Amino acid sequence: MGGVDVRPTRVLLTGFEPFAGDEANPSWPAAQRAAELLASDPAGPARRLEAHTRLLPVEFGRSADLLRAAVREVRPAVVVCAGLAGGTEAVRVERVAVNLDDARIPDGAGRQPVDVPSVPGGPAAWFATLPVKAAVRAVVEAGVPAQLSASAGGFVCNHVFAALMHHLSEQDDDERARGGFVHLPWASDLPHPPDAPTLPLEQLARALAAVVRAALEHRADLRVPGGALH
Repeated sequence: MGGVDVRPTRVLLTGFEPFAGDEANPSWPAAQRAAELLASDPAGPARRLEAHTRLLPVEFGRSADLLRAAVREVRPAVVVCAGLAGGTEAVRVERVAVNLDDARIPDGAGRQPVDVPSVPGGPAAWFATLPVKAAVRAVVEAGVPAQLSASAGGFVCNHVFAALMHHLSEQDDDERARGGFVHLPWASDLPHPPDAPTLPLEQLARALAAVVRAALEHRADLRVPGGALH
């Protein structure tokens, strides 16, 4: 008799390329390192986990197209997209993707959409389907400062987040992945602006891995306060 064929659980992590002359964007090496951490973790649901990564351009339209193609190819159970939020001091787990592109500066291809929908014909917003409060707690328990965020901004990060959640909402129920977006500070051990708040790259990677584990371990989110006064 042959052994039981246990297929690995697939996850997809994405990060962005450097933008606007920056030498590095920590979201991409953090996503790569998080995939390594998950693949080498012998405990819990990660024991049979297959982690995939994709690099996205900081461009409206093309970034979303590449992300959707990656989801179709990998067919993951969990998708965690990561981006840079320079100036922040903690990892931010995003809760809401707004259907609005409102770019303060041009993207990597010179496009600067203003007050147009991220997904034409889509709803006003989508909630992340990751257990966001459990994810924040998991990141903190991994030794990394983290907080819940209600706005992913109006640039390419939110554009990708909106495209992801719309795409996942159209999947069949038995194939639907859980997805969301995480904003990261600058990495202290990669090129970064002077005096910018930073965290070590290894901590950023541990944070992303913790978000994935929380999604695999919690079907329902924690019932704990997470809102802000302003």
